[in-house]
Amino acid sequence: MKQVEQLLKYQEEDSKLLKIEQDAAASEERKNYSQAKSFLTKAPEKLEALDAKARELSAILEKLNKKYAEIEETLKDFDNLNELIDEGADISFYKKNVAQISDKLKAIKSEVSALQKAVKESDEEYKALKKKTIATQKEYAEYSETYKKYKETKLKEMKTVQDGLDKLAKGIDPEIFKKYQAKRSEKIFPVICAVQNDRCPKCGTELSISGKEKVANGVTECEYCHRFLYKD
Repeated sequence: MKQVEQLLKYQEEDSKLLKIEQDAAASEERKNYSQAKSFLTKAPEKLEALDAKARELSAILEKLNKKYAEIEETLKDFDNLNELIDEGADISFYKKNVAQISDKLKAIKSEVSALQKAVKESDEEYKALKKKTIATQKEYAEYSETYKKYKETKLKEMKTVQDGLDKLAKGIDPEIFKKYQAKRSEKIFPVICAVQNDRCPKCGTELSISGKEKVANGVTECEYCHRFLYKD
């Protein structure tokens, strides 16, 4: 039972270290720093993508405008329509051609209008992102300094606790301690706890016959969550 008592003492101190780690991870200082860093990491790629999109839309718009001008030019062929009619030409044929060309021009004009809107929106999005990037770069410098000071404070607290843990670890069997550390790194906490009605108090798994025999003589492991179990 000496090992159990030593593990429980170690775990009690370790819970203080865990609390400091959790507080640091959830702190506003770390949150601001991480968000700014993440944004700045992704911003160049987003800016490049928006720039490429704007160039692509502009190229399509240029082609449509050119096509519109070419089709519009064909309408000049009908400037002398009255002369053609006077010469006995079939007016219905020419009217049909003019109508078809006009419909094409309307369709292209509609596409041009939609593209102009898309180009404008893309440009505005690019400018907004660029503006935010510049602002975030300034914030990041401030957040970095604030988080650095905060982290230094937390590291001092953690070192104080860790020094105590190092002393307690000397009284624990190296093989058991190695397993404890492995479970702790897997976010299993508490690592050791007392069985309740032959069940793990954390996951509710009932001990096997061999597990009951082991826990009666010292420590066993939960077959489901792998915590150390002992009999109080």
